[in-house]
Amino acid sequence: MVRPFLSLEIMVEHEPRRATLAHSAPQSNPNPALQSAHRGSLCAVGAPLHSFLWHTASARARARGRAQVRSGSAPALVLELLYGTGTRLLEALRLRVKDVDFGANEVTVREGKGDRDRRTMLPERLKTRLLQHLAEVRAQHERDVAAGAGWVALPGALGLKYPNAGREWAWQWVFPAGRTYEDAATGQQRRHHLHETVVQRAFKEALRASGIAKKASCHTLRHSFATHLLETGYDIRTVQELLGHRNVTTTMIYTHVLNRGALGVRSPVDTL
Repeated sequence: MVRPFLSLEIMVEHEPRRATLAHSAPQSNPNPALQSAHRGSLCAVGAPLHSFLWHTASARARARGRAQVRSGSAPALVLELLYGTGTRLLEALRLRVKDVDFGANEVTVREGKGDRDRRTMLPERLKTRLLQHLAEVRAQHERDVAAGAGWVALPGALGLKYPNAGREWAWQWVFPAGRTYEDAATGQQRRHHLHETVVQRAFKEALRASGIAKKASCHTLRHSFATHLLETGYDIRTVQELLGHRNVTTTMIYTHVLNRGALGVRSPVDTL
């Protein structure tokens, strides 16, 4: 068995303050979202979790006698994207190639919660691996097209307005499924995006293997994204925009998780 590059248990040991943020939050609050944020503030996950998943997948691939394939690394890349962008799981899985702007370092989330679009950052450390991943996805797409497939479902009535758009590279999923299916209405051979349960199982397995005794899910990474931005000192309105919250009071949840006062303000005497 190959030892993971970074153990989540080690990260908890080296970051005791972050690891206990969930226990410092107020316990009596009827707001389900706030309770979820308290329960989900496993701030020791994120990039270390990606490293754990990545190396665990590599170890499995070597044990099977073959190189690591895209399907083995895609869940790890999705998880790091969740922590790096603050997106929800389905928002990340529904990303299309045209939604990722490497030049502007932006990710556009389409039809997020509340049926609204928003923009968030593309982490610099993800760009190289994401480009490599997209190169593999494009090669797969070209093979699909050559075989008479290569279609994806389009939102709304775009498929009727632009009949060939469903085969264009820009509309392909960033994280496509491993299998194709035949659409009953059109007869097209299509690919859906990666199913959310694939990523959820990877997260659950890594959490169990890490030995961290905390209840967490993929959505925990979104909580950690918001908590760490506020902890670093970013303006709450900026965090609200990145998360896509309609009301800033929802974003204020994370200032309570930080347990540093309603506005997360640090007294100047503490800097002396």
